[in-house]
Amino acid sequence: MVWREWISALWNPWLLALFFIVGGYYSLRTGFFQVFHFRHWMGSTLGPLFRRSRKQAAKGRLTQFQAMATALGATVGTSSIAGVATAIYFGGPGAVFWMWMSAFLGIMTGYAEKVLAIRYRRRDEKGQWKGGPAEYMTRGLKCPAMAKLFCLACLLASFTGGNLVQANSLAWGMQAAFGTEVRIVGVIVAGFVAVVIFGGIGRIGKVSSAMVPVMALLFAGGGLWVLAANHAVLPGVFREIMTSAFTVPALTGGGAGYSVSAALRYGVARGVFTNEAGLGSSAMAHAVADVDREHTQGLWGMLEVFIATLVIATVSALVILSSGIYQPGDALRVIESGLVDSATVGAPLAVRSFETVMGGLAGPFLAICLALFAISSLLGWSYYGERSLEELLGSQKGRGLYRVVFIALILVGSVSKVDVVWELADLCNGLMALPNLTALLLLSPEVLKIWKQAIGQEKTPG
Repeated sequence: MVWREWISALWNPWLLALFFIVGGYYSLRTGFFQVFHFRHWMGSTLGPLFRRSRKQAAKGRLTQFQAMATALGATVGTSSIAGVATAIYFGGPGAVFWMWMSAFLGIMTGYAEKVLAIRYRRRDEKGQWKGGPAEYMTRGLKCPAMAKLFCLACLLASFTGGNLVQANSLAWGMQAAFGTEVRIVGVIVAGFVAVVIFGGIGRIGKVSSAMVPVMALLFAGGGLWVLAANHAVLPGVFREIMTSAFTVPALTGGGAGYSVSAALRYGVARGVFTNEAGLGSSAMAHAVADVDREHTQGLWGMLEVFIATLVIATVSALVILSSGIYQPGDALRVIESGLVDSATVGAPLAVRSFETVMGGLAGPFLAICLALFAISSLLGWSYYGERSLEELLGSQKGRGLYRVVFIALILVGSVSKVDVVWELADLCNGLMALPNLTALLLLSPEVLKIWKQAIGQEKTPG
């Protein structure tokens, strides 16, 4: 299909290179801040949580943790399970390495997005903060056309990857695990999401901050259980990841393996899907944070990328590769035949991998994780789409209609086959990333100035 060719042309090599250029530029200019100041940014974000900070946000705003939880909840959707499995199946084990690289550099991209979100946010007529890529493109770059392109792509992304994909994975996952009719699942989820999103960003933040820690710890705990049982093969898994990222290893039974370009394409694309660094979407949630310093919220943006990809998505990848269920040679032959069965890719592949250790508990366990991931993603993306529509229309008049359409699409996604939506989501993500990454490069002097001032203040005694 023509649109699939558009996706391929958009991502490979242009967007792949741009993601690395932006992340690499910020990493180099900050002296690889994400590495050499690891204790600083971890201590500044996770530290207050362990000290049980009880700071409450003002009305219409979010605490720093609620902003990060809302963004992380939207980010850590079903892509953290199904998306990672899909990347490995179509890109090979080497895709995991490029997923890591996109996250490693993306940590600094995430920092820049959140700094600019706070730098250029504004108050609406009700005194509430509004911000994100549309604001720093319009007010920072003086380029409203670029902002409109971003918002249109984000609006479409909220309906595809942010809604249909999430609802479909949730409903069919619950049916497979518990036998629940997908229509019933759709109605329940749509009802819950409606109650939350009609309460505005404040309610979304409160629900997300309660859900995200539970779902992250639950999934990570189950994944570590499987990895502990498979610890003997993990060294070989890491070797396979590294080897496949740079070479085309011969597969058993003859024939060449996955291409390096396939590993790069799927690794970066799915890596971006798991952390959204460079897309700009999560910056809209961070812009509402009750914070005075741009640098402070930038640190929370770094933590968001770290947790989403280098923790949660990595657990998914290692479980799949260590289980023995996924065999590169078999998968590649099926791909080349053009007869890929959706029942063997994505979430089903992850379920069968967890089953090697968890047995019959794997299905219900992953179904619950998928439900939490999907619902949190639906909540976050509903806000992103709503904000994008508001920017396109120049008012909040379409908010009610947008919410109704968004809820209706949950019902549609629950009962439909949406295999093609993953590719449409990649297209929307690419169309969001292109203007956003460009803006991050053009506004880099401001970001770096803020970073230097913050680091200088921290080094100054007293």
